[in-house]
Amino acid sequence: MKISILSKGTRARRTPAVVALGAVLALTATACGDDGSGAGGGKGAEGSGTGKITFWDNNGGIRTAVWKEIIADFEKANPDIDVEYVGIAATEYQSKVDTAIQGGGLPDVGGVTASMLAGFSAQGALEPLDGRLTESSLNGKLNKDMVESVKAAGGGDGTLYSVPSSANNGVLYYRTDLFEKAGLDEPTTWDAFYAAADKLTDKGKNAFGYTIRGGSGSIAQAFDAMYGQSGITSFWDAEKKTTVNDPKNVEALEKYAALYKKVTPAADVNNDFAKMTAQWDTGTIGMVNHNLGSYTDHVKALGTEKFRGIPQPVGPSGKRVQVSNPVDGLGLFKSSKNKEAAWKFIEFATSKEQNSRFNESAGQVPSNTEAADAAWIQKAEPTKLAAQALNDGSTTIVQLPYYLPDWNTLSKSESEPAFQKVLLGETSAKDFLDDLAEKLNAAQAEWTEQMG
Repeated sequence: MKISILSKGTRARRTPAVVALGAVLALTATACGDDGSGAGGGKGAEGSGTGKITFWDNNGGIRTAVWKEIIADFEKANPDIDVEYVGIAATEYQSKVDTAIQGGGLPDVGGVTASMLAGFSAQGALEPLDGRLTESSLNGKLNKDMVESVKAAGGGDGTLYSVPSSANNGVLYYRTDLFEKAGLDEPTTWDAFYAAADKLTDKGKNAFGYTIRGGSGSIAQAFDAMYGQSGITSFWDAEKKTTVNDPKNVEALEKYAALYKKVTPAADVNNDFAKMTAQWDTGTIGMVNHNLGSYTDHVKALGTEKFRGIPQPVGPSGKRVQVSNPVDGLGLFKSSKNKEAAWKFIEFATSKEQNSRFNESAGQVPSNTEAADAAWIQKAEPTKLAAQALNDGSTTIVQLPYYLPDWNTLSKSESEPAFQKVLLGETSAKDFLDDLAEKLNAAQAEWTEQMG
């Protein structure tokens, strides 16, 4: 096993629209890790199933140690295969892959998040994996919602371009000590959530029921609140028009946005996740929405006796609805000259034991359903409850259109400042969602025409 870490340099900014619509890419940086394993645009080959393969980790440094363990076990079980590990910082990964697609030097296997899939697949860089999975020992052992999420993200054609490895589910964290003192039950329903937010707020004592995310990353959280309350289970209706501005979603967002300053600190309008979670860890705020990734920080700040992390509240129907949970996975690059060996590595890394090992390190939900009863999950309650919610059929996932070229622009750079205006009362929830819906419908129509 060879190890290298790449974490320096400036990330080249690219929009998915450039990728999907086939504009000329002016990428001239030297490709990283070019050892002859593959070049952008090549068809690759199955290979002998032995020899050397290269793996690019999309969270190098953070996950290097656990990947070294997995690779060591893989090479022990497959002594005729040598894995070269290349760790790349998460902030640089997409740029480096895009550069390698154009200039050559792609690895055999690489980490691929759901948000990256459309861009990579639109450039023809990823091998379709449906047939391989059907004949694999993994078949029937991967969480169905995670598989559906990566299929939906891959380009709108339902093709599997990545084997899911984990989900970083949204969690409602609440202060058990504050709830007990106030005589409140845990906020498992949206009605209980709103009631608790009101009761726990005492501005004179700088105590608030909730901290809302108004800055970077706010839209996915707002969508969770919208669809969670409305119970709408699809982002598109039968005529391929978005449901974001459905009257039920408008009503839900109005109610959620009205929490700002009423039961939240005024500074929340600029909160990103770091400010929001730090504020919750050190203050007297009853509840916060974030994902499993902040669990260990909460434990360090509060211990395990003062808070719990539970799945998102259920709506009036008794069903839990949430937007597509962030799913990570492993992709096989089409240019690989040794696809058979690369697939063996993907199968091994997402097998019960190794998938459990990876997710114990990451604190996330395993994609392999056989890993759901691992001892570590029973001890990490938020992960345990999130895994149960995904595996027991109690949760419906609304798949976000990551495949749209304009999705990142519409859901971040345009919508985040517009949502702040909703919080500040400068724009109505209806106007905000109607404007977003108009742009989404145009983007979907353009995508359909391009694909047609």
